[in-house]
Amino acid sequence: VQLQASGGGLVQPGGSLRLSCKASGNIISIWDMGWYRQAPGKQRELVATITSGGSTNYADSVKGRFTISRDNAEKTVNLQMDSLKPEDTAVYYCNADLVYVEHSEMVASKDNWGQGTLVTVSS
Repeated sequence: VQLQASGGGLVQPGGSLRLSCKASGNIISIWDMGWYRQAPGKQRELVATITSGGSTNYADSVKGRFTISRDNAEKTVNLQMDSLKPEDTAVYYCNADLVYVEHSEMVASKDNWGQGTLVTVSS
């Protein structure tokens, strides 16, 4: 099982970026998916999560600016980030709880992480 994140980069304050994360492997089902971030010198923190049914949860710091979405058929989770601020600068990680098949058995696996993608908000 692998989570591959993409879409990071350098953007000016007030700008937008869209992050995507695709899960691959012998995956049967994906439960909660989410995005976390870690700024230099700080602990990793939750940005947003989304359940398999589409219910969302956001950190207060990003409410109204970020939108999380998912495509269950494509096994992807996206994060649309608008009105970006310098304090949004961080490495962003996708996360998923899922069920996959290994050696003909189903395995439930929590906290699968992508490799991280850097978002830098600076003028």
